[in-house]
Amino acid sequence: MPAEQAEGPRKVARVILLDPEDRILLLHGFEPDDPSDDWWFTPGGGLEGTESREEAALRELAEETGITEVDLGPVLWRRHCAFPFDGRRWEQDEWYFLARTTRTDTDMSGLTELERRSVIEARWWTSEELLAARETVYPTRLAELLRRLLDDGPPGTPVVLAPEIV
Repeated sequence: MPAEQAEGPRKVARVILLDPEDRILLLHGFEPDDPSDDWWFTPGGGLEGTESREEAALRELAEETGITEVDLGPVLWRRHCAFPFDGRRWEQDEWYFLARTTRTDTDMSGLTELERRSVIEARWWTSEELLAARETVYPTRLAELLRRLLDDGPPGTPVVLAPEIV
């Protein structure tokens, strides 16, 4: 077990980034040794050092997308997940922050070495495109969650999503 997981799940901050047209930005990733095993996911990653979840969300967003001009909002959702990736088992406690931006061009030059081996592209999705998607998307209920967010606004307190254990 990786050292950071010896003390419990990896603490992760993820970003539900919306543009002025209410499109969501997702990254297209894959298993490094099997590019046919692919999926879409929200920007974000693990906390480093003593940074807060908010600081991690903004740092990860900047590294993965080049977008730094954002209004970071509340935590929308929390979830526990576990999955195999790049030859190891990951167990994560994820918090999903709402963020808005007017910038839609992305720059993925800040990706880590592992991300460069496993992330293909970034793409803005409408709610309708996400609802119709046949691709794998994480969290698995993201299309439904996004539609509810756009229709009803952010929840008063973070919604705890069902665990996803793969």
